Amino acid sequence: MHPPARALVTAKAQAMLRQLRDAHGALMFHQSGGCCDGSSPMCYPLGDFIVGDRDVLLGVLDLRAESGEVSPDLPDGADTVPVWISGSQFDAWKHTQLIIDMVPGRGSGFSLEGPEGVRFLSRGRVFSDDEVALLLDAPALRGAEYEEGARPPVPADPTVVAVAEEACPVPQR
Repeated sequence: MHPPARALVTAKAQAMLRQLRDAHGALMFHQSGGCCDGSSPMCYPLGDFIVGDRDVLLGVLDLRAESGEVSPDLPDGADTVPVWISGSQFDAWKHTQLIIDMVPGRGSGFSLEGPEGVRFLSRGRVFSDDEVALLLDAPALRGAEYEEGARPPVPADPTVVAVAEEACPVPQR
C-alpha cells in the first residue's frame, strides 16, 4: 500500500487556482497559523512567501489533473502548487489530511482569491490508524530539503476531489 496524500483540492478550488495562475503565474499555498485570516490556506504568487527551512511540504497540487484522475507524474512549472505549513503547526496537524476548498465570501488576509469574492477554506480529515502507519514510512519534506531539489513521490490516488465531502464526509446525526 502507499501513503495517502496529505493535501487535496476540490474541483472548485482547483478551477480558481487555474484562474489565479493565468493572472499571476505560478502559485503556492501556506497554511496559515492563526494570524490574519484565522487558519485559512493563503495563496500567493510562487516566491512571494518565503518558505522556511523547517516548513513542511504537505503536497503538490496538480492543476493538470481532473477530479478523480491520477496523474502519471508530478506537475512542473505553473501547473505545480506546493502546499506548505509551518513545522510547529505540522506537528499538530500531522494526523490530518488537508482538503483545500473554496466558499463564497471574502477573507481578510493577503490571499490572491480575495478580490474574486471567494475564499479558500481548509477542511480536515483525520487519517485512519493504517494511514498513519503508512505515513510514518514517508516522512514529509522540509523546506531545506525541497530547496536542495528533493521532491515528494507521485501520488498514487487522485488529489482532486469533486467536492470536499468525497474526502471529508460530514458526520450524520
